[in-house]
Amino acid sequence: MSALTMDMPQNGNVRSTDTLGNVSEFEECEFSKLLDRPRPLNMERQRSCDERSLSELSIGISPRLFPKNVENSSRLTDHLDSTFSPGRKSGFNTPMSPSGFDPHPMVNEAWEALRHSLVYFRGQPVGTIAALDNSEENLNYDQVFLRDFVPSALAFLMNGEPEIVRNFILKTLRLQSWEKKIDRFQLGEGVMPASFKVLHDPIRNYETLIADFGESAIGRVAPVDSGFWWIILLRAYTKSTGDTSLAELPECQKGMRLILGLCLSEGFDTFPTLLCADGCCMIDRRMGVYGYPIEIQALFFMALRCALLLLKQDDEGKEVVERIVKRLHALSYHMRSYFWLDLKQLNDIYRYKTEEYSHTAVNKFNVIPDSLPEWVFDFMPTRGGYFIGNVSPARMDFRWFCLGNCIAILSSLATPEQSTAIMDLIESRWEELIGEMPVKVCYPAIESHEWRIVTGCDPKNTRWSYHNGGSWPVLLWLLTAACVKTGRPQIARRAIEIAESRLPKDSWPEYYDGKVGRYIGKQARKNQTWSIAGYLVARMMLEDPSHLGMVALEEDKQLKPPLLKRSNSWTL
Repeated sequence: MSALTMDMPQNGNVRSTDTLGNVSEFEECEFSKLLDRPRPLNMERQRSCDERSLSELSIGISPRLFPKNVENSSRLTDHLDSTFSPGRKSGFNTPMSPSGFDPHPMVNEAWEALRHSLVYFRGQPVGTIAALDNSEENLNYDQVFLRDFVPSALAFLMNGEPEIVRNFILKTLRLQSWEKKIDRFQLGEGVMPASFKVLHDPIRNYETLIADFGESAIGRVAPVDSGFWWIILLRAYTKSTGDTSLAELPECQKGMRLILGLCLSEGFDTFPTLLCADGCCMIDRRMGVYGYPIEIQALFFMALRCALLLLKQDDEGKEVVERIVKRLHALSYHMRSYFWLDLKQLNDIYRYKTEEYSHTAVNKFNVIPDSLPEWVFDFMPTRGGYFIGNVSPARMDFRWFCLGNCIAILSSLATPEQSTAIMDLIESRWEELIGEMPVKVCYPAIESHEWRIVTGCDPKNTRWSYHNGGSWPVLLWLLTAACVKTGRPQIARRAIEIAESRLPKDSWPEYYDGKVGRYIGKQARKNQTWSIAGYLVARMMLEDPSHLGMVALEEDKQLKPPLLKRSNSWTL
């Protein structure tokens, strides 16, 4: 299966093609106009979107979420502004950070490396390359990945450079409109690409854009997380700049509706969570995350909440908003009730009865207590808890996943009490989850016979390597954001200091191997862009906590439904 391509002459004459003979819905020239359109940039970071409760959205809202001008937009209530409103440009010449330590010499080195990774299309920056490691075969590390670009985008936004983020949002939106096929099967219209690549031909004087929607990925799995990250990034851009014009574009509004249409459609599902294949997110290889992985559910929840702030209340958007509100209520209840694990819940599962058939069943998923792994009893502290990796009929994946739990905190999927418990767990299990390089992508590693069955003997995901318990520096920004939101910056500061002692001299690896992350990953690329950007975002957020507003949402009190009372029998 060939990748989709688009030929773009550098003289501005557009010729849109792909190997499937598709004619895109939006002509490239129209998107060029969007890129060139004048727009207000509120560099004083005025309030850009409101954090209204779901009750307000469900009982009636003004016809437009975003007023035409920033002055009117600032009237919208935004609870985050009081504590998390994005502030000044930071990163380069800060003499003393508010957190109490001097800027590290590696900050300038990191910025230089990040700028060196920029990718240009028709003379405009549109993203950052995955890695600049000339010692290894490129494979797909020479592409711009949507999920990988998120920390780069946040770094540029925090440094007062939003233009590249705007370009990236519009370019990936353009790619969404392409026809997408794997073999003879057509993907949904709303699917966002996993990555894209710019090919330059100086002889023919044009640039070709190649996008991958999963047809070139390992296992041929479409990226479920790409659309969620795109919505989250659109909200971060709007929150940071105060520029509501981008989100208000009809193309962006339609793009959000298409993404959400894939997730909110009715079917055979009995749960509000999303059913996914292995390899559909950051863990893009077979690792036993099929079903209802916590990473996807947390990103889904956050994308839904961000979309509520961005979608207009017009004829097309109103119905989507109503469906989002209903889904959020159901999703928050399901995740907080069934995915949450602490000492009490672990003990309850340990004592579960099985084969319960009624509406009052306690063991609703018929989980067999003997399936509890031995390690979880020692791993669970007296104070602490986390969202487990997966819940489905007769199956609970008790592994701890960093990204899903951090996003749960940032999106307020986790209640304040649960957020505190997650941070308590990280502190209590520092050696296991942080060790000598933050942060474990998941814990623990699967090995021996289980590894052979779950991964199919994957040589890259051996125990304590890569996605199987490897340590990923990029996750530092998520950990830091979660620490700042929960009022535990000392945890982030300690983790950043560990990273600073190793990352520059190790040439910014993609990941580390070993039980405590002592060794550079056996197949890790050097100069990995999101390792660089993740450090910068963590550093800037700790220096200026007001940056948290780009990626954090306050708890919505309306998402606390009353306990459900189930009757003992059906009544007709």
